[in-house]
Amino acid sequence: MLRTVGVAMARHRLIVLICWVVFLAACAATALGGVTGESLFDRLSSAGPTVDGEASHAAHLINTSQNANTESLSLLLHGVDPSSPGLNAVLSEASHDLAAIPGVTAVVDPLAVPPLADGQPAPVAAPLLSPDGTGLLFTVSMETTNGTLSDSLLTQVESRLDVAAGDIRRQSPDAMVEVGGNPLVVKSLVAVAQNDLEKGELISLPIALLVMLIIFGGFLAAAMPLIGAGASILGALGSLFAFTYLLDINITVMNVITVIGLGLSIDYGLLIVSRFREEFRARVTELNPVIKQTAFERHELMLQSVGTTVNTAGRTVLFSGLTFALATLGLLVFEPAIIKAIAIGAVSVVVIAILTALVLVPALLGYFGERLLKPGLLTRIPGLGTLLSRFGDVAPAEGFFSKLTRGIQHAPLLVALGSLVVLLLLGSPVLSLTVSNSGDEAIPASSSQAAFLTALGDNFPYAVAPRIELVSQTDEPAAAAWAAQVGALPHVTGTTAPVAANGYWVSQVTAQTHQGASVVREIRADRPDFPNWVGGTDAASVDYIDSLVQGAPWAAMVIALATFVLLFLMTGSVVIPLTALLISVLSLGASIGVLVWGFQEGNLAGPLNFDPAAVSGVDALVLVLVLVFGFGLAMDYEMFLLARIKEHHDRGEPTRLAIETGLQSSGRIITSAALIIVLVFAGFATGELMQMKQIGVALAVAVLLDATLVRSVLVPAVMTSLETVLWWAPRWMKRVQQRVGLHE
Repeated sequence: MLRTVGVAMARHRLIVLICWVVFLAACAATALGGVTGESLFDRLSSAGPTVDGEASHAAHLINTSQNANTESLSLLLHGVDPSSPGLNAVLSEASHDLAAIPGVTAVVDPLAVPPLADGQPAPVAAPLLSPDGTGLLFTVSMETTNGTLSDSLLTQVESRLDVAAGDIRRQSPDAMVEVGGNPLVVKSLVAVAQNDLEKGELISLPIALLVMLIIFGGFLAAAMPLIGAGASILGALGSLFAFTYLLDINITVMNVITVIGLGLSIDYGLLIVSRFREEFRARVTELNPVIKQTAFERHELMLQSVGTTVNTAGRTVLFSGLTFALATLGLLVFEPAIIKAIAIGAVSVVVIAILTALVLVPALLGYFGERLLKPGLLTRIPGLGTLLSRFGDVAPAEGFFSKLTRGIQHAPLLVALGSLVVLLLLGSPVLSLTVSNSGDEAIPASSSQAAFLTALGDNFPYAVAPRIELVSQTDEPAAAAWAAQVGALPHVTGTTAPVAANGYWVSQVTAQTHQGASVVREIRADRPDFPNWVGGTDAASVDYIDSLVQGAPWAAMVIALATFVLLFLMTGSVVIPLTALLISVLSLGASIGVLVWGFQEGNLAGPLNFDPAAVSGVDALVLVLVLVFGFGLAMDYEMFLLARIKEHHDRGEPTRLAIETGLQSSGRIITSAALIIVLVFAGFATGELMQMKQIGVALAVAVLLDATLVRSVLVPAVMTSLETVLWWAPRWMKRVQQRVGLHE
């Protein structure tokens, strides 16, 4: 079937390419052009991951969650004299103008709210006044429709607040004056994410082109995988745009999915183009080495070569993509909606990457395939051509990887043990791993809202969501006694007196920086007898991380079982899948170790330009995605290698020789593909979003280790050590594999 598909795509290339152009134009128009009235970037959210846990229940009990039908903007002032007549005049005029804007539901000027009889601020105004008496928040609430705020309404309110801010700056040049709020935070983060995406592509794509020029020696062959990658990016953005109508798509989701699609498409396109050149060259030189073919005969040879390529390398791509997709589906067992959105988006982009390799690239080969046997422009340059031939995509029968394999096979156990020691050393920082939830705190310095959010947190502690809240259903003395008990815990810096809220008593707890989660766990470990709940953002983070921990074993089971079945159907062995799973675990452990060393311990703060004091640990979402996507990418290269080893073994070569020739024939492509994808991930690690930095570094390290130490050294050593049992499986499983297994 795959051979037929490949020949059909190349033969009917014009129709195929027209369909791709129409599809990609539709994706670009909807996701980027906003022909529906909104672009993908307009529909992204910045909401952090949430789960239905104790913290969310506590918020529901006291009704402290933000009204779902409104959004608000605030004019933040600090370092001003609240009694200044000029300030009151500016705010009074702004209140009048803002209240007249259709869609504004409330304007709260804390200076205009009368105090209580004892002189204390009214409850509605108290959170909007800074404790030092020199700051206030002037807040405007706006109605939303189905949770969406009108752009025109937001623009009108923001513009009027900007005018008031300018007036106040002229009156008090030394004061801090900022306009901000959740809608502007979302806009600023989307702008940062969009900039990261563009910068990552500008860094990674030219370097990827350079690497492929070295591999292929010419622009035409090098361009084909990049065309597939570009198609994959547009297709991914289009699919994500469609999913925004079904799910909340977070900013992080967009960047993660785009990077994965870019990397996989380049990998798959590289494999297809390389195998085609190998097959076509073999047909032209071996089938008819003396007689020059006619144009028709040569064209038919090209079509046969495309068919064979799709039937061999295309089968590997299909297998690899299926493995990656099944590994990604393991994310669906987790509760947070953001992880489910990433899983669905990743599966869709893997499908697009497979289609670019099996449909788009073969169609391009139908147009340009016959020209790929001609020496590339770079190979004609004296001296450079000889150098490029040493790095070409079609490996000779004897070369670096065959010599390396024979060297390894002299002492396979010793080499395997040495490789394992290196992986364990790299993974040793995992022993000090701290899992955190940095989504709410990781506002990059380049965000236009960074100054507003910093000033809000520093000067208006009661206007932001509480970090830790004690909610109880008891009398006031008992609630006060509980707050006092909590106040004596290590790392707690203060507690407030209980306040009545919706029939419950509520106290706020402050903790030392990065100690909120441990304080929450201590409080929950020693509860009073009366009904009580621990809420707040730190408690919500604890619930979120605990939810991931509970889902992790199920996700691991789904991924391991799916991978085992697919590798067995491919190889007919139960030994190979088991060793592949164990080696991948060690490789991923090493990449997580580098992540801990680089971010949690701050050793990469300088090169990657982040504040190590702002990083409390490895982000929980990053950890999950790195483990799942890193495993999927590791299986990518496992498939590339095993497919060639199995192919040589099926031809009758002994196991040792099959390992040697399999690695020699696939080593260049694995190394080249890995180098490109490492550069792609490294390019995106230079962005501003902390989660993308961590994901980029961890996946780059995972792929680098996998394609060098693991695939080129450890796997040949382990397979050689197990050569006597390598292809073993129970007889009944062998019969199953022969009936339903996938063979080249």
